[in-house]
Amino acid sequence: MSNLTRRSFSLGALAGLPVLAACGNGVGSSGAQKIDARVNATLNYLYANYPNARDLGDKASGILVMPVVTEAGFGFGGGYGRGALRINNATVDYYSAAKGSVGLQIGAQQFSHVLFFMTEDALSKFRRSPGWAAGANVEYALPDQGGNLQADTTTVTSPVVAVIFGQAGIMAGATVEGIKYTRIIP
Repeated sequence: MSNLTRRSFSLGALAGLPVLAACGNGVGSSGAQKIDARVNATLNYLYANYPNARDLGDKASGILVMPVVTEAGFGFGGGYGRGALRINNATVDYYSAAKGSVGLQIGAQQFSHVLFFMTEDALSKFRRSPGWAAGANVEYALPDQGGNLQADTTTVTSPVVAVIFGQAGIMAGATVEGIKYTRIIP
């Protein structure tokens, strides 16, 4: 056996540095820039096509934007997407959205959704949780055929308002209920 000196240990550690750098931990990758670009495009589309959504955005304490959520199912189903949390028009965190389902289902679809956190308390609870699941406290504001966002005074007083739009594909329903959001490092 050979004796391990400080110099040989340091040289060995430096030799292994390129291997460790290739582990895909996200540091130095362009993942965040890609997500931010998609978030910007999604918000621009939402505000241009559904002007009432801008009012929600102006009143919200924070906005979680999921540019693309892809879901598919044949008996068992699942969905996944990545997005960003914006506070005062600046990205503060990145999140993934994942969901699973079982039942009579077949098909695949993609959609965008935005969660408007209308109170500081709702935003704080979302940010503190290790994995937040959308549930009964989410109010839906759905775009109608005329391009208007159906949001009334009841919707605006809800702690969280979800807007789902841009559906493509065929699958029964598109909801954010049952989606679990988890903070990620892109």
